[in-house]
Amino acid sequence: MSRYSIVSLARHALRGHVDWPRAWRDPPPKSTYDVIVVGGGGHGLATAYYLAKNHGVTKVAVLEKGWIGGGNTGRNTTIVRSNYLLKANAQFYEHSLKLWEGLSRELNYNVMFSQRGYLNLAHSDAQMDAHARRGNAMRLNGIDAVLLDREGVRAMVPDLDFSPRARFPIQGGLSQPRGGTARHDAVAWGYARAADARGVDIIQNCEVTGILRDGDRVIGVETTRGTIRAGKVGVAVAGHTGHVAAMAGLRLPIETHLLQAAVSEPLKPCLGTVVTSGAAHVYVSQSDKGELVFGGDLEFYNSYSQRGNLPAVAAFTTALIALFPRFSRLRMMRSWGGAVDMTMDGSPIIGKTPLRNFYIDGGWCYGGFKATPASGWVFAHTIANDAPHTLNEAFSLERFARGEVIDELGTGPAPGAH
Repeated sequence: MSRYSIVSLARHALRGHVDWPRAWRDPPPKSTYDVIVVGGGGHGLATAYYLAKNHGVTKVAVLEKGWIGGGNTGRNTTIVRSNYLLKANAQFYEHSLKLWEGLSRELNYNVMFSQRGYLNLAHSDAQMDAHARRGNAMRLNGIDAVLLDREGVRAMVPDLDFSPRARFPIQGGLSQPRGGTARHDAVAWGYARAADARGVDIIQNCEVTGILRDGDRVIGVETTRGTIRAGKVGVAVAGHTGHVAAMAGLRLPIETHLLQAAVSEPLKPCLGTVVTSGAAHVYVSQSDKGELVFGGDLEFYNSYSQRGNLPAVAAFTTALIALFPRFSRLRMMRSWGGAVDMTMDGSPIIGKTPLRNFYIDGGWCYGGFKATPASGWVFAHTIANDAPHTLNEAFSLERFARGEVIDELGTGPAPGAH
């Protein structure tokens, strides 16, 4: 943080938080833009920022139906990692992790990125073999990976159940030391402020209700605040990707499901890394406020709802307690749900569509948050150049028609439910 920023922060704090300046402008929508980005979450804001910074495209509007940080950006569990097996995913998420490592400095905004590490447990010989294969693939792709035996896991996370009667006996685990967590809403706020400073209009309470077409070309959008025309339109709306694409007459290979998570009451620091278990379908980390943040698998029915239900919460809470018996004494403070869009192969869609000037960034399954910087980076490139970057070439919509799927769906429910 600059010396000016520190002095400004202290001055406003001493005034009792009165008359703080806006972090970004609140402009009315213009009638036309070069680019409209539908969706004011992390991905949409990052796209707008990199359009301006990397490509000099500043006549950009980000349209958000609610408020910044009020969608899935504020409903995830903040985990960042790049421990993928397949090359396309590994290279993309590693690029994202490298952007995360310099993001606070890049945005001049503390996104509270904490590289506390990421540990995926193994409960059988077969899982240890699978972890060894994944770790070797990661290292071949230049990504950090450490295969731990039982005692190595015990040294890292001693509160796990290592007893002979453990419901999920621990054989070892695969660690990515550079993984960790970040503050979800700070990421949205940081990108919003940085994009605004480069001339991007961030327009809240502006829901897109229709897509304007001239033949096979998209020319703008209808919104609750009027018609807005644009040379290009990009969609980054998390769990509502299929819904917005349908306004343009596109049917995508996406289903929308509910994913829940919860937090416990705060306690003193006791968990120094992110822990996940594919067998137990649970993951957990400890926030900077001391809360345990944990969750599990999808609700396996289609829904745009952000309301959860008790069976799912009971399932991942039971699994958490099986792994960490001492956590049974904690109170659960709250739970929440987010709508996630699931592709058929577990990998995202980032690229052009059959309609000219219309681009999709969606299908993030369990892993949208950790992809935020790279998603915006490559989506901005794709929109600006009307062609994908090498990092997102494989994530085209056409791959499903060609049968060139990136089938890594199994990295979801526990290893990547965030």
